[in-house]
Amino acid sequence: MWGRNVYDSISKFLQFQLTVNIVAVIVAFTGACITQDSPLKAVQMLWVNLIMDTFASLALATEPPTEALLLRKPYGRNKPLISRTMMKNILGHAVYQLTLIFTLLFVGKQ
Repeated sequence: MWGRNVYDSISKFLQFQLTVNIVAVIVAFTGACITQDSPLKAVQMLWVNLIMDTFASLALATEPPTEALLLRKPYGRNKPLISRTMMKNILGHAVYQLTLIFTLLFVGKQ
């Protein structure tokens, strides 16, 4: 039960972190190319990563296991850690966040 809970927590943490980091890198790169100045400086990127890592790990590490974890089949040894569904969720959330951030960045003054 604890092993499955740890696996699920790692999976959720990876999904969250990959989404945040993909968005941060794209915003920094695109902003630097278009505006000739990055919207996020290096120190700001470090703070974003520090805060996101801390809160995400605390939230996921304190989730207690449930008996329902034992009712599902175990994952296979060769199953990838990032599944197709996770990749769709990561890309979908990244597109949503990028749309919102770029709207605020480029159209926010109007």
